[in-house]
Amino acid sequence: MNTTWRTCLAAAACLVAAMGAQAQDFPSKPIRIVMGFPAGGPLDQHARLLSDKLQAELGQPIVMDYKPGAGGTLGAQEVMKSAPDGHTLMIANTGVMVINPALYPKLPYQTLRDFTPIARTAMQPLALLVSNNTPVKTLPEFISYAKAHPGKVNFGSAGNGGISHLVP
Repeated sequence: MNTTWRTCLAAAACLVAAMGAQAQDFPSKPIRIVMGFPAGGPLDQHARLLSDKLQAELGQPIVMDYKPGAGGTLGAQEVMKSAPDGHTLMIANTGVMVINPALYPKLPYQTLRDFTPIARTAMQPLALLVSNNTPVKTLPEFISYAKAHPGKVNFGSAGNGGISHLVP
């Protein structure tokens, strides 16, 4: 019984030591952040600020890799196909992870199956803005105005299926 106990302790100590050794090897190469949207937008600006901090903390270069298109789906697909070694990250938003799977049943990825969330890095509030020439000052006033003028109220968004398209 005593020998079995010592063997178990020795095995546990080896496993703990091995896990520590693995952790010390990361990151062993540059980190790639895949961006499913074009350079210059709000997510890109956020990713660049984040990458500067990550590079300083991890001691490895951070490479931005732009794969814009299909509401972020192309970038998500790129990350899904990458090696699961932690060296490829994705800046995702509600559109990529929640809206796209709800709108498009034949996506090449499944959010819960194919991705592991690491951290929430930002929250962006949405705002509804109208021209100063519009005779409304509150959301209830705007809703009443839009109902009273069917087909006369237009809005702009970043693209079909995105959060700015679905919210109004």
